[in-house]
Amino acid sequence: MHAMQYEITLPADYDMGIIRHRVATKGHLLDDFPGLGLKAYLTRERGRDGSPVNQYAPFYLWNSPEGMNSFLWGPGFRGLADDFGRPDVRNWTVLAYEEGAAASATPKAAIRRAQRIPARTPLPEYAVELAHEAERLARQDGAVSAAVAIDPHAWEAVHFSLWDHASPHGVGDVFDVLHLSAPERDELTRGRQW
Repeated sequence: MHAMQYEITLPADYDMGIIRHRVATKGHLLDDFPGLGLKAYLTRERGRDGSPVNQYAPFYLWNSPEGMNSFLWGPGFRGLADDFGRPDVRNWTVLAYEEGAAASATPKAAIRRAQRIPARTPLPEYAVELAHEAERLARQDGAVSAAVAIDPHAWEAVHFSLWDHASPHGVGDVFDVLHLSAPERDELTRGRQW
């Protein structure tokens, strides 16, 4: 399983209604996309939940690299790049994924926390700790799902969780969820990925 995210940082005076309209009219286009576990259409608005920026930053969990590649080389991503410029796309290998206590709820918010993995950290033990963190997050009231993933090039861990309420408490960047496309969410592998 792969996690993927790109961030489009917008001017401080940008009308975020434009992004909300874009998601409202185009978000459904990935509701049946092959290989896609889920896509959370995320925004941050300057001054809300501690955000210093206006940003559109969708987060994906892919069941297959073929699905991810079909998206990146296809018309959906091309349309985004035509409208906003081609963003850098971050991707991580998923270590653990858990459905949350509120798995059946529609997510309203997400939290993403990235952390560097110190050079001398024993990786096997750390991976187990990260998997336990996903379990812990998923057990919290209001958690829809939780994932933890690693970028082994930069040795960075990213924690990503979806919540059934706005402005959840947690460490990291808080995003509003405008829409969730989840055509293969039921096929996302639960628990440890090794």
